Amino acid sequence: MKRGLFITFEGADGSGKTTQLNNVKMFLEEKGYSVIVTREPGALDIGQKIRDILLHHKGVVADRCEMFLFLADRAQHVETYIKPALEQGKIVLCDRHTDSTIAYQGYGRGQDISLLKELNKIAVKGLKPDLTLLYDVSTETAQQRVGSEKDRMESAGIDFHRKVRNGYIELQKEEPNRIKLINANNSIETVFEDTKDIIIKLLQEK
Repeated sequence: MKRGLFITFEGADGSGKTTQLNNVKMFLEEKGYSVIVTREPGALDIGQKIRDILLHHKGVVADRCEMFLFLADRAQHVETYIKPALEQGKIVLCDRHTDSTIAYQGYGRGQDISLLKELNKIAVKGLKPDLTLLYDVSTETAQQRVGSEKDRMESAGIDFHRKVRNGYIELQKEEPNRIKLINANNSIETVFEDTKDIIIKLLQEK
């Protein structure tokens, strides 16, 4: 059986990446592909508990604790869910993955980026996305879209989110063949057309 495809969706909260992920799911299913949708953190039972801590814990969460919680969730997710699905030939669409850790904990929180990259490698055991779609939107627009009801990560402040956005852009420059930058300031329809063009090209190449 042919291995499936692993596509990740990245960007700031409020970038519209989750909306586009759902659009891609419908597009691929209409073409007859077997698709599963997942997310990080919080795809599985263990992950759901970790997600609750990361997004809603009222006390202090140390930066390194936050980092290891994300990595623990990823290790479980990849081993028990993503890899088996790919081996079954499915297309896996994942809302956030390794690049989020580098952007948020590395560039945003100021953790050692080289160390984070090495820890990510351990967590995923060699798995890498076939394609990463990065939805870039101005920090001010993203914050407006999120609204007033913010979780712990969304409430980190505009300077933090500017650092995250800059981090994502740096990652795209490092891996332009894998990470495709999409202007998410545009309308949902325009962004989806840009997304669809990239997805179609990937399918033709594979």
